[in-house]
Amino acid sequence: MEIILKKDVDNLGYANEIVNVKPGYANNFLIPNGLATAATASAKKVLAENLRQRAHKDAKIKADAEAKAQTLQEVKLKFEMKTTDGVKIYGSVTPAMIAEAIVAQGFEVDKKQVSVESIKTVGTYTATVRVHKEVAAEIPVEVVAINDAPKSETPAEAAPAQPSAE
Repeated sequence: MEIILKKDVDNLGYANEIVNVKPGYANNFLIPNGLATAATASAKKVLAENLRQRAHKDAKIKADAEAKAQTLQEVKLKFEMKTTDGVKIYGSVTPAMIAEAIVAQGFEVDKKQVSVESIKTVGTYTATVRVHKEVAAEIPVEVVAINDAPKSETPAEAAPAQPSAE
């Protein structure tokens, strides 16, 4: 019996796929549980039209994602972190920190979209931002050590010099 799957079914197929199954499996399990419908001629036509419209929408969404990925490629991130010995940083640079830095530059990114290897030392890394299931942007991330020397006052903050009485 031919059926159209409404949802993904393990070891059978994915949603909107037409598959052949035994009539008992279809009539007693798949159709009553809302996992499938019978693949009649009219149902097949409706499925074909829905897939055609969805393909057009998906193409537009993917094109928008590719444009966003192109603009994200231009982003360069630099983190100044305290270090123990000039190399190993306290803590680590996390995907949440990277996402926050990207948002600060005016892009809309969620921390769940960012993936990066463990960053625990000073150096240059690459973070991957998934903007679509098929589109990702790679962003360079540079981690540098903060100069731990005491900060000297800038001339504007320093007390005005007293004229000498010579």
